[in-house]
Amino acid sequence: MLVYGVALLSACLLLGMLAGQALGLALGIDANVGGVGIAMLLLVISSNSPRFKTLTSGAAAQGIGFWSAMYIPIVVAMAAQQNVAAAASGGLLAVVAGVAAVVVSFALVPILSRLGSRGDDA
Repeated sequence: MLVYGVALLSACLLLGMLAGQALGLALGIDANVGGVGIAMLLLVISSNSPRFKTLTSGAAAQGIGFWSAMYIPIVVAMAAQQNVAAAASGGLLAVVAGVAAVVVSFALVPILSRLGSRGDDA
């Protein structure tokens, strides 16, 4: 029953993309702002909702579980489509913000690792 998983994923993706486009227009940006993330949230909420219990039980649950697991690689593939050249040519701030986020994330790995290892000793 993978068809129900595909149907739920498709509905969430369409609603998320519409919401992201509307959010972009509301912010005055000619782009989809967070549509894929909104779609992911809709998929998580709808697949755990009691309203969809009949859809998410039995053989249909396998399809929804499969597509829920496949959603992360789909998001990565969609993110790879983003136009990085346009963002970089749009200004230095976009490049600086991206580099800063990566540097801070890398710097936090050893700190979080030490905090996690302290919890294991106790």
